[in-house]
Amino acid sequence: MTVLRATAPILCRMAMSPDDVAACQALRHACFHGGTGLDADQFDAFSNHVMVERDGVLVCTLRLRVLPDGVDFSGTYTDGFYDFGPLAGTTLEVGRFCVAQGAFSLDVMRLAWAAITQHVDAHDIAHLFGCASFAGTDPAAYADAFGALQAKHLGHMKITPKAADNKKLSDISEADHDPHRALQQMPPLLRSYLGMGGYVSDHLVVDHTLGTLHVFTGLEIAAIPAARVRSLRALAAQTQGLHMGPLRTT
Repeated sequence: MTVLRATAPILCRMAMSPDDVAACQALRHACFHGGTGLDADQFDAFSNHVMVERDGVLVCTLRLRVLPDGVDFSGTYTDGFYDFGPLAGTTLEVGRFCVAQGAFSLDVMRLAWAAITQHVDAHDIAHLFGCASFAGTDPAAYADAFGALQAKHLGHMKITPKAADNKKLSDISEADHDPHRALQQMPPLLRSYLGMGGYVSDHLVVDHTLGTLHVFTGLEIAAIPAARVRSLRALAAQTQGLHMGPLRTT
C-alpha cells in the first residue's frame, strides 16, 4: 500500500476497515467528550474517514462526505444545525476534524488538506461546507474570534440556525477585537478555510451533546486564490498512487 508521507514518521491514509473507523471514533470521543469510548453516529457509514498517524498512532482524523449535484442536504450532519443552500455543483461535507492533545503540527494540517484536495480533484467538488467547532459552550470565551468573523468573513448565502440555543455573532463579538487573539481563538481548520476565502454564518449554535459551539463554514473552490491552489495541487500530487480505498458518494 502506498501512503502519503510528510516528514517521517507522519503519514496519511484512509480508513480501510471497521477497526480503522473505530480508531477514528475513539480519537473523536477523546477529543470531543474526553476519556475512552466511541463517538459514532449514522453519518459515519456514508463518509470517508481520513487518518493521520505518527509512529503508527492515530493523531488526527476527519470525515468527508461527497454529495452529488442536486442532492437534498437534509440528510447531512450540518443540516441538523443549519438550514442552508442551495449549493450548486458537487459538494463535500467536512466534519469531525480533531487532533490528539499535544499532537498538532503543520505537517498534520498539510496532510489533512492533501486528503481533502484529493477528494476535490476526484469528484470535481465545487463547494466545501461543514460546522467549525469551538470547544466549550460559552460564546464569550471567543469574543475576539467572533468579532473578526462578523467583521470580515460573513457569507452572502442565507444560513438559518435550527437549534433553539443559538446566538448572533454581532451580539457576542468584540467590535474592537484583537486580530492576533482572534486567530488564536479560532480552530485550525477554520483558519485554513478563511485563508482560502471561506465564509461563515452570522449565528453560532450551541451543541450541548458535544460541548461545542458550531458555526456554519463554507468554501467555494473557485474562490480560492491562485497561489493557494498551486500549493494544494502540489500536495495533491503527492497522493498519486495513494491507496485511498473506494470513495463513497451519497
